[in-house]
Amino acid sequence: MNETAYAQVRVDLVDLHRVLVQSELVVWTAGNVSAKVGDGHFLIKPSGVAYERLTPESMVLCDLDGHPVEAGLKPSSDVFAHAYVYRHRPDVGGVAHTHSTYATAWAARNEPIPCVLTAMADEFGGEIPVGPFALIGGDDIGRGIVETLAGSRSPAVLLRNHGVFTVGASARDAVKAAVMCEDVARTVHIARQLGEPLPMEQGDVDRLYDRYQNVYGQ
Repeated sequence: MNETAYAQVRVDLVDLHRVLVQSELVVWTAGNVSAKVGDGHFLIKPSGVAYERLTPESMVLCDLDGHPVEAGLKPSSDVFAHAYVYRHRPDVGGVAHTHSTYATAWAARNEPIPCVLTAMADEFGGEIPVGPFALIGGDDIGRGIVETLAGSRSPAVLLRNHGVFTVGASARDAVKAAVMCEDVARTVHIARQLGEPLPMEQGDVDRLYDRYQNVYGQ
């Protein structure tokens, strides 16, 4: 990655963290976004820094073991989870983490979000699964993400008693998945207050997913 592209990723990460705030997916300093840069490094939000104080220069460059490679701010406490994902999912170019209210409520109940909406079929290709509980600070969270998403079309996973992690080909894709995850979590929750949501036929889910992923848009 050339210097111009690298500098742009730093700018983009600041903007994407603002999207988390604007979409009401995070509070205070919780949550983070990272972006892979080149084959052996990624940039991630610094630990405990308020969103309004983030700058392109404050993003922390780390190797794929999660260790900073430059002097400066400490990386997010989730850095080793992000690193684990990048090491084991070479297709992933961005990771996002939130504690968004409705999706995290499903995680607190250890319950996947069932695929009962066309928007879910489009973006997630089925239910949004729940991964195991894991303590913050090591790579256990990353292991839970990778293992839970293996064989799933979902770019989002609910970590039990914790929150939401999303992956994507880019950091923007990961943030989009986080926004969509909260939206469908809220809608399905409201639907359940009125009765049991109607399941969708798997064939319809497959067709909707294929259309959205391969035909929709420009």
